[in-house]
Amino acid sequence: MRKIVCALFATCLLLPLKAQVTVSQKETPDAFCVARNSGGAAVYVSPAEHVLVGKVAGLFADDVARVTGYRPDVKVSGKVSTRQPVVVGTLGHNAFIDRLVKQGKVNAKAIRGGWERYVVQVVDKPAKGVDRALVVVGSDKRGAAYGLLSLSEMMGVSPYYWWADVPVEHKAAVWIAGSETSKSPSVKYRGLFINDEDWGLKPWASKTFEAGLGDIGPKTYAKVCELILRLKGNMLGPAMHECTGAFYTHPESKLVADSFGIVITTSHCEPLLVNNASKKEWDLQRDGDWNYATNAKAVWNKWNGRLSEAARFDNIYTMGMRGLHDAGLRGNLPIDQQVELIGRVIDDQRALLTKHTGKRIEDVPQIFVPYKEALDIYEHGLKVPDDITLVWVDDNYGYMKRVSNPEEQKRKGGSGVYYHLSYLGSPHDYLWICTTPPVLMYEELMKAYRAGADRYWLLNVGDIKPMELGMKTFFDLAWNVDRYDAKTINHHQSEFLGSLFGKAYMPQFQQLLDTYYRLAWSRKPEFMGWEREWDSKEYTKLKDTEFSFQHYGEAQQRLADYRHIAEQVSSVMDEMPNDQRASFFEMVGFPVMAAYQMNRKFLMAQLNHEQFQAGQLAQANWAARQSQQAFDSITSLNHRYNTLLGGKWNGMMDVAPGLCALYQKMPKLQVTDGAGQEPVDLSVGEQSMDSCYVVDLTRYVRKVEQGANKISIVDGLGYDWHVVQLGDHVSAATHAGGMGQGHIDYALPAIDADSVRVTLYTVPFFPAYKGLATKVGVAMDGGDPQVFDNQFKEYGLSWKNQVLRNGAVAHMTFSIDRSKAAHVISLHCGDAGMMVQKVIVDWGGLKKSYLGPNPCNKTR
Repeated sequence: MRKIVCALFATCLLLPLKAQVTVSQKETPDAFCVARNSGGAAVYVSPAEHVLVGKVAGLFADDVARVTGYRPDVKVSGKVSTRQPVVVGTLGHNAFIDRLVKQGKVNAKAIRGGWERYVVQVVDKPAKGVDRALVVVGSDKRGAAYGLLSLSEMMGVSPYYWWADVPVEHKAAVWIAGSETSKSPSVKYRGLFINDEDWGLKPWASKTFEAGLGDIGPKTYAKVCELILRLKGNMLGPAMHECTGAFYTHPESKLVADSFGIVITTSHCEPLLVNNASKKEWDLQRDGDWNYATNAKAVWNKWNGRLSEAARFDNIYTMGMRGLHDAGLRGNLPIDQQVELIGRVIDDQRALLTKHTGKRIEDVPQIFVPYKEALDIYEHGLKVPDDITLVWVDDNYGYMKRVSNPEEQKRKGGSGVYYHLSYLGSPHDYLWICTTPPVLMYEELMKAYRAGADRYWLLNVGDIKPMELGMKTFFDLAWNVDRYDAKTINHHQSEFLGSLFGKAYMPQFQQLLDTYYRLAWSRKPEFMGWEREWDSKEYTKLKDTEFSFQHYGEAQQRLADYRHIAEQVSSVMDEMPNDQRASFFEMVGFPVMAAYQMNRKFLMAQLNHEQFQAGQLAQANWAARQSQQAFDSITSLNHRYNTLLGGKWNGMMDVAPGLCALYQKMPKLQVTDGAGQEPVDLSVGEQSMDSCYVVDLTRYVRKVEQGANKISIVDGLGYDWHVVQLGDHVSAATHAGGMGQGHIDYALPAIDADSVRVTLYTVPFFPAYKGLATKVGVAMDGGDPQVFDNQFKEYGLSWKNQVLRNGAVAHMTFSIDRSKAAHVISLHCGDAGMMVQKVIVDWGGLKKSYLGPNPCNKTR
């Protein structure tokens, strides 16, 4: 039975304001007919427009054809000569539109001079010989594009119609009524960065999609730029690994990006658009050392040459300098000399930009990215010119390392964010599937936004696929942050899927996504081999997990939960019409099934080892076979993905090995010939809770809030999928904390002991900026709180363990009065925004496991 509800033909929302434009199959007296009965309107574009407007008019015509079968003519003309035209343009570049504005027939006052704003309006009798017109006017070229493509989405053409093969439901007619005025986007520059493309996008492009070129080139970038535009983005960071031809080595690529109105930005290690990871761009033998202290002329010449060819296009320029690719600054200079050198680099770069752009330097978009060692240089006194945007970064695992402090919030250039959904590096890669929860993304991006990061958001999306859902959340948030809060953002992806595949499925989608993200929160599928990369030899080998088969049914429950959602996606796909199944598999089915099989592979290998050591040889053999079957299932899933739709995505999907990962391989198994096989009972029994207690964070007995420090329960994060947030992310970016700013209390039972050991699991945030901390207080029975301040050094052992498990762990011991019939444990606000995800109280009964028991009175 068909449950699709396409983007919606009843009163539809033209984001971001209250819906005033409607799209329908039925005629109404005030509606404009785009298409019906194999005929319809023509689309008019002025010859004075930027090429983007003409291109988007063509995309819109294609979209109408996808929906109705009729493709409107696109006419590039200063005269409108049909009775019912669609007219798209920008203020000052379309005489027909400007005349309507001057006559008061189109109200464009609100958007004039604005950034990427648009008006959509049906106008009666706009000119002689024209009965009714659908007018889409932008404050600028991208504003016009967003207005027209918003109508495409309302008609039922998803931004992912090509990249995720979302089917378009046929409609007999399309009628549009009403008017709409958009706001400016919340974030000025919004884009994606293609990275670590070695195992997905590059093989697919070079072997399948752009085989003639054998590289990621203009044909691929045309599809990428169209996707960015449809997601209401405006910025691209091109692929830059050694395996890929550098963006500017294929001259057509920059022309393609410009034709889509897409601004080119570059990563933190590509100053002034130069990709030094590519030998065509920088070769040590040909060009010498990438070192401005010893080889400044060669480096300067490279920058000068690049700007001579690229400065006429829209770019955002990375300022400063790092080492080759992702390495630190070369030369082993003392920190004060590094500060001096980078200051000189920036001065010389700005002189080049002034020379090549012909603009005041303050009007040229520039960014400085304090990434890795560049942050140390910045914090040791580097003076970054006030008009340059500071782009703050996460730690590559989703946690913002810092945001602008009160002084930095005053900067003319403002600030931005560089955020990861995919990463190649220590302690372990995650390049395969997208497992970053929407709530974590929201909390960290909004922390930065409220501290002024509204200028530039760049998302590292790896190979683009299968990151579709995470990308949609990111771009929707960047377009309109006010539409979401910590509660609604957790439903964003299920609602999006519901709009594509049917609202009736939304409760299933939400439950499925909650379980998928929760399981990956405690350990991503890529981390299940328990090895660490770029580490000492003992840690670079595959190991058994810390999930326990002996205690609390922990490993069994994890397997059962994964099996349940894998079966759930299979069931949903079986119900769907054939034309929806490929799309759902790409966005949801593959990630869920693949995550299940990766967990099954390692957990059953662990069970094999444990059963073998216990002398249960038949059971060990059975577990070994289960592990091998899981490995084979992953291979089959990859093959299914790559052969989908006649091989459209052939080469895109593989278990990305990174540079030194082992998780993609089979762990060693113990198999005994002649012992046969006997299944192991993996049912989840009752958990023993003798002499320990796990607090249910949702069931508090009292909450005391002081001032702006609001205490809330946030769903969508944590080992049990809710956390206590002590103060919010807004406050985290504005003031330091201290104990005594509020607390939340939980009841405990009688405890037959004189002391208890409390294990506190927090979300491993960084301090919002230098001078703040990550303090949380814990108290028993109204006593003074003991304070946990999660101090760690990035790339140290503590930090590595925290990002692998998404948790910081603290242990505290409290004396108690055993004669009391009940007790109270309190969590005290310290630094605003801290999150507690689990609290275990132990008086001698806690057993070894990875996550501990479930909360009392609750099962997963």
